[in-house]
Amino acid sequence: MRLAESTWAQAEAIETDLAILPVGSTEQHGPHAPLGTDAIIAEAVADAGVEAYPGDAVVAPPITVGVSEEHRAFPGSLWVSEDTFRATVRETVASLAHHGWDRVVIVNGHGGNVNPLREVCARISRHDDAYAVPFTWFEAVDPGDISMGHAGPMETSVLEEVAPDLIDEEKMETAREEAAERWGEWTGGVNLAYDVEEFAPNGVVGDPTVADAERGEKLLRSARDELVTLLEDVAERDRPKA
Repeated sequence: MRLAESTWAQAEAIETDLAILPVGSTEQHGPHAPLGTDAIIAEAVADAGVEAYPGDAVVAPPITVGVSEEHRAFPGSLWVSEDTFRATVRETVASLAHHGWDRVVIVNGHGGNVNPLREVCARISRHDDAYAVPFTWFEAVDPGDISMGHAGPMETSVLEEVAPDLIDEEKMETAREEAAERWGEWTGGVNLAYDVEEFAPNGVVGDPTVADAERGEKLLRSARDELVTLLEDVAERDRPKA
């Protein structure tokens, strides 16, 4: 059940303690993909997981601005600090727990959110009246012969499956020609670059032209299956003591 599309009476009637909170970002994804890519995919994975999950769960509205200052050079990119992001997640989970949905899986679509989510989920589970775990979809799937990159073949493939109308197909070749091969500028195991435009002038890492809906369907199905397994485990797991 999607909370944003439900009435309070419907929310009151559902018998579950399990919730999913999609989180993503609003940041550049090259000249061909929308700023909301990460949140769009996170929400699609969450919806697919709930649909396949044999029990009941609620899906909260997505948190659509994340830890994304590395994309600040590109118009339309939005960001918050790690402290603000962690606070938003923690207080949103507290709101869910207030209504009895105190087992929360956070479905994440943005790499910059990974570390803050792990930290805040640990804090929630240790100190609050809730249990929360992060699930980053692109870390859970087998990419096969393609890489994650940024606005590259994995993300673009899933978009081809769930939101093809939002892709500017005419810009795909330009995105490929100007894309970086890897994330960052590395020396001695250290990434010297803090901002994306330092190594990827158009914001793209990887070749988006190899993306297609068939790959996207497989990735989405894989993420869905992994999420369902996680939901089942979280539903049955003994809650840690605060």
